[in-house]
Amino acid sequence: MNSYPPELLAQLAPVMFVAGLDAPTPSAQPTSNSQGTPPSTPSTSKAQDFNLLTLRLRESLQAQRKVAVWQPEKLKIFQVILVDKDVRFPPRKLAPSDEPQFQFSHSPLSPLTPSSPLYPDGLIAPIWIRKHTTLVPSVFVMFMRIFEFPPHNPRSPLDAPDVDRERERDQEERKRDTELASEVALRKKSTNDRGIKLTVVLMASRRMLDDPTLDARLTYIRRQSGLDSRAALFVLSPVSPAELSEFVKSLQQALYEPALEYYTAHSKRVRRKRNRHSQVTSHPVTASSGTPNIVRPLRPEGWTVRYEYKMACFAEFRGEDEVALKHYQDAHAMLVVMFGSTAILPPRTKRWAEAKVLADCINVKISKLYLYNNEHALALSHHNTHMRMFGDFSRGWGIGEETFEYWSWMARQHRILAELLEQGARSALTLPIHKPAQGVINQSTVTSQTIPSTGRGTTATNALEVDSLRSLGINPSHALQHPGFYYYMAAKCTEMRRTRFLAALEAEQSQQSTILSPGFANEKKVDHLTIILELYTKAYELFKKFTKLDLQNPTQGRLTLWIAYRIAQTYYDSGKFEMAIRFFERIAKTYRREKWGPLLRPLLSTWYSCAQQLGDVDLSVRLLVEMLGHDALPLEDPNSIEEDLMAVLKSTVPSSDDPIVIDLAESTPIFDSNVVFWAPEIKVGEVVAFQLSLTSPTRLSISKLPFSTLTIHFSHSNIPIVVRHADSGPSSRSLIQHTNLGHIGALETPQELISDLQWGLGECKVFSGTMMSDLPTILKVSKVVLTIEESQWQVVIPFSPCGSRKGVPLLAKWLACTNPPRFIPMNREETLSSNVQYRTHDLAVTLTHDSPAYLGEKYPIIIGITNSDNRTLDVVVDVLLQPTELDDADNIIMLDEKQSSGFIKGVSFGSLAPGVKVLKTLYLLNAGAVGDRMVDLSIQSKSAHEFGTAQDPGTPDMTETLRTLIVPTVNPIKITHNVMYTRPSSERLGLADLRTYDADFWDNGSVNEALVETTIECAGPSGLFIESITLEQQRSNNASVLNCSADSDHDLYPYECLQGDEIRHICRISITDNTDSDGPIPSPGVYQVKWRRYHLEYEENPPISITSFPLPPLHPPIDALVALLTVPPTATLHTPIPLTLAIRNHPTSRSANVTIQLELDPSDGFVVAGLRSGRVPILMPGAEERLTWNLIPIECGHLRIPHIKVTNRRKPLANEVENTSDTETVKIVDVRMAQRHDIGLSQREENQDELGTILVLPY
Repeated sequence: MNSYPPELLAQLAPVMFVAGLDAPTPSAQPTSNSQGTPPSTPSTSKAQDFNLLTLRLRESLQAQRKVAVWQPEKLKIFQVILVDKDVRFPPRKLAPSDEPQFQFSHSPLSPLTPSSPLYPDGLIAPIWIRKHTTLVPSVFVMFMRIFEFPPHNPRSPLDAPDVDRERERDQEERKRDTELASEVALRKKSTNDRGIKLTVVLMASRRMLDDPTLDARLTYIRRQSGLDSRAALFVLSPVSPAELSEFVKSLQQALYEPALEYYTAHSKRVRRKRNRHSQVTSHPVTASSGTPNIVRPLRPEGWTVRYEYKMACFAEFRGEDEVALKHYQDAHAMLVVMFGSTAILPPRTKRWAEAKVLADCINVKISKLYLYNNEHALALSHHNTHMRMFGDFSRGWGIGEETFEYWSWMARQHRILAELLEQGARSALTLPIHKPAQGVINQSTVTSQTIPSTGRGTTATNALEVDSLRSLGINPSHALQHPGFYYYMAAKCTEMRRTRFLAALEAEQSQQSTILSPGFANEKKVDHLTIILELYTKAYELFKKFTKLDLQNPTQGRLTLWIAYRIAQTYYDSGKFEMAIRFFERIAKTYRREKWGPLLRPLLSTWYSCAQQLGDVDLSVRLLVEMLGHDALPLEDPNSIEEDLMAVLKSTVPSSDDPIVIDLAESTPIFDSNVVFWAPEIKVGEVVAFQLSLTSPTRLSISKLPFSTLTIHFSHSNIPIVVRHADSGPSSRSLIQHTNLGHIGALETPQELISDLQWGLGECKVFSGTMMSDLPTILKVSKVVLTIEESQWQVVIPFSPCGSRKGVPLLAKWLACTNPPRFIPMNREETLSSNVQYRTHDLAVTLTHDSPAYLGEKYPIIIGITNSDNRTLDVVVDVLLQPTELDDADNIIMLDEKQSSGFIKGVSFGSLAPGVKVLKTLYLLNAGAVGDRMVDLSIQSKSAHEFGTAQDPGTPDMTETLRTLIVPTVNPIKITHNVMYTRPSSERLGLADLRTYDADFWDNGSVNEALVETTIECAGPSGLFIESITLEQQRSNNASVLNCSADSDHDLYPYECLQGDEIRHICRISITDNTDSDGPIPSPGVYQVKWRRYHLEYEENPPISITSFPLPPLHPPIDALVALLTVPPTATLHTPIPLTLAIRNHPTSRSANVTIQLELDPSDGFVVAGLRSGRVPILMPGAEERLTWNLIPIECGHLRIPHIKVTNRRKPLANEVENTSDTETVKIVDVRMAQRHDIGLSQREENQDELGTILVLPY
């Protein structure tokens, strides 16, 4: 920003003049009188207090606001200037001249004033801003001391007041107040003429503040001086610094509104002038031939610029940024119009240069106001538009890209934006962080992967790929960057400026003539390299700072390194070679590590030039050797590096007698090197062949380099092979040369061979041989070392045996023939090494079992291991039972003494001599659900007498054999149940019978009976020996086993059962009414079936297995209201038989109102004695009523029982349908035929419409 007037760039703020605070001068030290008594101290102490108050006021006021470019804070703070009380303001207008054309008075800075620096056609001078910031305030504050009469201390409180002294005091105070008011009135007159607010601050002691006459004196001073009644008179006494700070703050807040009014009045005055001027059409004055020196006045466009700029400044004084921005934009737009016409602003004139500076400063103001509101895009857009428009103007003015003036101006624009952003970043400006959207990245990635690159659609594909790549990032000129970027752009423009200047200087020297460009002489005085270095250094520091804040953008880190390279290049251009080398050393580390070959090659070239200038021959050799790994630059001779290296080696001597080691581990290799092993894996004692190929570069000559030895190091040996150079002559040279290294065994001394170690362009030398190992290891070529020997130089170059100059892996291929050359591609991943392992142990593993396994069975699996090897082997077995997806599966494995539900480790099978076989039984116990079980076996064998020594304990001679066994598991026995229920025949006890409340009482009248028929079927494919079947009773409160057929079948077992055979048992169970729960009745017993397999060849006495099958849970049907009919099945003719009808109401039912009706038909064949129709007493829940009839048969044969109808009269419940009948037919059940299934199954008696019959026999 130093290139522009600071007045045109500074942030404008209200100006306050403060008078009366002159720095106190040190007073003479008080002296003692002749009697030796100290002088009086009260007046001295008071003076010191006011001096201290003055100093603090000066410090506090001067610290309010400093002149700066970036000040976005909207605070009511003035720019304070300390002045003298008698300061004079510059005149507003000059006296009119006697000349007729200057008869009107104007401002001294007006273009219409002949003595003005802007006369006759100037726009705005920085002195106009300086006038309103340093010469004319908006508020004038004057600090003054109010007179204080010396205090009088009476000798006694009882003394009367001294009337004469009081009169003298009043007269003196009035006199001094009148003088003070006169001084204020005089200053008030000068400020009123300029519309400036005058405020007086009277400094008084604390004692004076308590004086009752103070208010009257202040009123008198105000009236006499003509001060305003608002914020015009303050009183201040010596206070603490905190209270003083509050006073200064309140003073500025009180005077801020008058200051705004002052600048508002200025804006209104300028606006009126602009409006008047826009209504008057001014014509340009044309110079006649008789008056050639007549001046041209300022055109209307210029007056518009003046007025808009003034109104923008006054709005900025008021803190109205939006208004100021609008006026600045209008002024800038009008300046663009003026620059568009060379008639208005002729190029390369004084007014043209002033207008250009003004336009640049207005552009900075506009960009700054946009940034105050965090409108980054608008600020950058306006700045870019300004640069683009004035760049176009420059081409029309003859100051295009080919001139140093153009690039100087461009650099200035980038730099001023960078400085503006840098100042803003130190304050509250938040710079945007630009990141590509994740969706855009994914979309572009998918597009690049899915678009086929066919020949016919190549153009469309490339276009889509380019669009996708563009969408990944942003154009730096379209998004606001951090200030380091614009410093970098300024440095680049300055480099172009230097280039154009050097071209102009060369043209001047070649033509022996002086260039008449106005700025060429000044340009010769400019130190371009210093400016470039300064800009690059600032850019580098800022890039490092903002890269730490934005870790997601790695490109900024790369650019930081590039800027460091440009700094080093600038140091080189300026002759500071040591500084350049320091930068090159740090930059080259990263470039080598990240393989930035195109950037590293020119860096090495410049670095080498620095070493040449410093005379460092060791560094020169190192750099030249590293440059051999890079191809020559486009305009560089392919033999130049080789020639330079040979020249250094022949003409110089090293700085030390020790060999120079140049490690190219991270650098680009000189050769394309590759190692290929024929076999990826071999056994101990076997031989494997390998080939090492070294291919020279095709575009860089190294044929003259004196390579003396090639040393090849191997991983399995500490002794390398050394190949010495022997010239084979040009006649025997070919593109592919082969050297046989022979067999590489355990060497005690280095083995030396002879071969040609000179490479032409693109020549390939293949070194082949064989190697073996007696211990497990990895065979590979660990390192290759080339040695250059010339004169006193010995340069050792170690490099990787597998390296590529282009940074991509080389295709692995095997040289099969040299004449003609023929290669065999090695189509496998690992070709750089060969893995040496022990020979696999020869073990025969067998798993014998009788599939499938049964649930509940201890299933045997015979593991047989046979040693077929010629070595004694120690065998250990691990067994893993894989988890199953079955929820109810419960499995256990047992081997020897070990048992686990998942894993058994380290079961020893002993030491097996050759030919020995060992058998062990693995038991698998399955329970729960059927399904497959998976067992993994790991058989680990280790040689009892390992070959070799204990030098390599990490690779024992061990072989692991894996086996997986899937065992299907099925149910050995299938069981089915069929349950039938009968109703109790005994009479229920009454509701009032106390026996029913005993816990151990069993009411036979409420007991049902269940008949469970169980069928046991042999379901497995293998036969079973059933050892026994028993029923074990379990305690149950609601069910009890009466008897079971399994208890009497002991003589049947053991029983041989094949697949499909069945065994059936019947069990009788008594059941009480399940009134306490709605659920099923638990099983009262469990069948225990003991069984074992038979026909098991590999196990004579298989273990007995036990399978338990519980009786099914009971679900007896529940009756609500039922009538049970009991009658003998047979009868004798004319002999009476009883017919009993028991009506039972279930305990959970409602009370029943039962009526009975017996309808006798003549064809029934019976004579009935008993109730024909009647009503039973109300049946409570759980009650029972029995009715009996005597039937006398009068016919023989099957006679139908007389028809009986039982109904229940009841009222419908509230939740029942309203039209439901109030009578219900009660079901009559013949107990002779009643058999019921579980709840939910069909019941036969429910579908019966008639009762059974009675067989009547004759006598």
